[in-house]
Amino acid sequence: MTRTVGIYVYDEVEVLDFAGPFEVFSTASRVYGRQNPAAETLFEVRLIAARTGPVSARAGLRVKPDFTIDDCPRLDLLIVPGGVHVAELDRPAVIRWIESASLSAEITASVCTGAFLLAKAGLLDGLAATTHWEDLADLRQSFPGVDVRENRRWIDAGAILTSAGISAGIDMSLHLVARLLGSDLARRTARQMDYRWLEHPGGD
Repeated sequence: MTRTVGIYVYDEVEVLDFAGPFEVFSTASRVYGRQNPAAETLFEVRLIAARTGPVSARAGLRVKPDFTIDDCPRLDLLIVPGGVHVAELDRPAVIRWIESASLSAEITASVCTGAFLLAKAGLLDGLAATTHWEDLADLRQSFPGVDVRENRRWIDAGAILTSAGISAGIDMSLHLVARLLGSDLARRTARQMDYRWLEHPGGD
């Protein structure tokens, strides 16, 4: 079974917030495919934006999305990265799309300040969640219905996951590979990436 992973990108999105998960899921597919050449691809990773045309990520990296929120396929996993996210909070069409896409997705996850977009869509109400350490107080103040946790690399609340800042999205994505397909594949993926995976999310 091939799972479609959709990563939402926007102007001033943090590069590693979306590139880290992109690398994890695409590398997991490659590692698995080497040992199972006749099997279906595990993950198809696609970038999705609010409009057509390139997106300018932080520091000016230009990214060409595969789909817009109006024409993207149904997603199995939705990843919402952070960055300079404030303008996205004021885009009702984006917030509605996040809410709608999450209803049909198996898993919805955020990296860093992407948690603000999930919270704005009402997806974190009553759940434990985390974000970049600099933004914990702001998330707590802005969305009092969210149980904001500190000192967590990621938080797995079942269908919804959130991670701390930037590189924490890699650890969370490896956790998702382990959860969906087993720890062995996640460890082999981390090894292929030459990445020291922090398998435990930490605690309060």
